[in-house]
Amino acid sequence: MSSKPHTQPVHPPDHQRRIWLTTTAAMGGAAAVATAVPFVASFAPSERAKAAGGPVEVDLSALPPGATTIVEWRGKPVWVVHRTPEMVAALQGHDAELADPNSNREQQPAYAKNPARSIKPEFFVAVGICTHLGCSPTSVPAGAGNPNLPADWPGGFFCPCHGSTFDGAGRVFKNKPAPSNLEVPPHQYVSGTRLEIGNDTAPA
Repeated sequence: MSSKPHTQPVHPPDHQRRIWLTTTAAMGGAAAVATAVPFVASFAPSERAKAAGGPVEVDLSALPPGATTIVEWRGKPVWVVHRTPEMVAALQGHDAELADPNSNREQQPAYAKNPARSIKPEFFVAVGICTHLGCSPTSVPAGAGNPNLPADWPGGFFCPCHGSTFDGAGRVFKNKPAPSNLEVPPHQYVSGTRLEIGNDTAPA
């Protein structure tokens, strides 16, 4: 009675297995690198992000009295208001109603610590973000008849989110949710008609 010879399963030699494993690992590593490169590249700052912290210039010659323009600086909206003589005059006479009429809190550069909170009274520069919870106030002129504002409203800014009110220099009224005046960013005049926002150099 004959029998078939017993056979063992065939395995590649050890050195062939090592080559195969090394090749597989290398391919996997290459795939991981190929996947990781775009992911890591996404952390690189964009040109816009790098530029966001730099100064921003505003052409004031294009801004008529009573008008406001909004520019972006460091990702924040910054108002530039060309105040009329009437708007400048309206900054007086209501200090007793303001929480910080003399701007004692550091919400502005030293050269803007005055009743107009500006270098030139006719131009007001402020970050358009309420100091309460970050909403954006709206400009409301005097005599607008807004039911949320008093009849003797001198003109200024009203935050519709929680009712904080600020005068035309961004000074917050008493008993409002906002804890402080609007922020005045560093700024200076580089010419008679050019305003630079974001420069800490004291103006000449």
